[in-house]
Amino acid sequence: MAGRASTTRNVLPVLSGVRLSLTGDRLSVTGSDLELTITSWIEVAGAQDGVAVLPAKLAADIVRHFEPGAIEIDATGDRPRVSGGRSEFFLNSMPADEYPSRPEPVGESVTLAAGDLSEGLRQVVKAASTDDSRPVLTGVLMAAEDEGLRLVSTDSYRLAVRDLPGAAVLRAGQQVLVPSRALNEVARVLDEDDSVSLVLSENDVTFELGDLHITTQLIQGDFPDYRKLIPSTRPQPLVVNRQSFMDALRRVKLMAAEHTPVRLTMATDSLVLRTVNTDLGEAVEEVDAKYDGEELPVAFNPEYLLHGLEVTPGDEVSLESTDASKPAMLRAVDSEEFLYLLMPVRVS
Repeated sequence: MAGRASTTRNVLPVLSGVRLSLTGDRLSVTGSDLELTITSWIEVAGAQDGVAVLPAKLAADIVRHFEPGAIEIDATGDRPRVSGGRSEFFLNSMPADEYPSRPEPVGESVTLAAGDLSEGLRQVVKAASTDDSRPVLTGVLMAAEDEGLRLVSTDSYRLAVRDLPGAAVLRAGQQVLVPSRALNEVARVLDEDDSVSLVLSENDVTFELGDLHITTQLIQGDFPDYRKLIPSTRPQPLVVNRQSFMDALRRVKLMAAEHTPVRLTMATDSLVLRTVNTDLGEAVEEVDAKYDGEELPVAFNPEYLLHGLEVTPGDEVSLESTDASKPAMLRAVDSEEFLYLLMPVRVS
């Protein structure tokens, strides 16, 4: 796990390695790219205290391919030996004194249940931007909201908002911007029965999950005023079975080439999905729905729409749109805790 934070794209070659530090029978394994640091602790049969830095990817690949059983690491010589079963590897290590050290997280620790946080991260992290030219959009806004926690992300094409009532992590009015990459790593290891502690300092935040700590620098900058993007009025919703909608969308999406939108027509008691590909042909499918408004055609990026459906809870979802040029809202019918806002695609 720690090796996922190591990097080869850095001015410090030593950061392509993982730092192993043994004290007694407790081994810490750390990977870092200076912005993200992951440390895990493992109980081992220690023989001699010491520190070594091994190539992260190579060491992980070696251990992964060993036969089941005990693994031994001997870093007392010039080349650390990693052995398991009948296999032995002698690795060129890196200077341990060049590996950057991070101070222990300082700040107030807040503990919360992992179940809702895990679901919330799954719902919002993917909607954050991956374009580093706009750093504030690569983060997830964590904000105090009505004695709870609100998670918000956007890549300017879609917006995901999840409320976690009762998760009093931040002070009233406080908000921080956490890199989505770090939160994705947190989401990977959260279990429904876990608890997670957050230690927030001025410039970084640490997520403590038992013997695993994930520390990341906070993003500095002003997150867009997402509230202005959410329509103040709610039009007549179209209500549809979520699974049926997803299945139909996956089928018509087979006809879509890159950047080909899916066209939806909201009509009385039905939703028609259509994909037109000038090179391949056309796909059309009708899904039963509840709708008694005026017929409304609108088009979306099928990947973004599918992601919204996948992370919206419940058996039924409502799709609310006023016209083909304004954002549409996707919600669960029986819950107000999650909102997915999606910009339409202009089609001729």
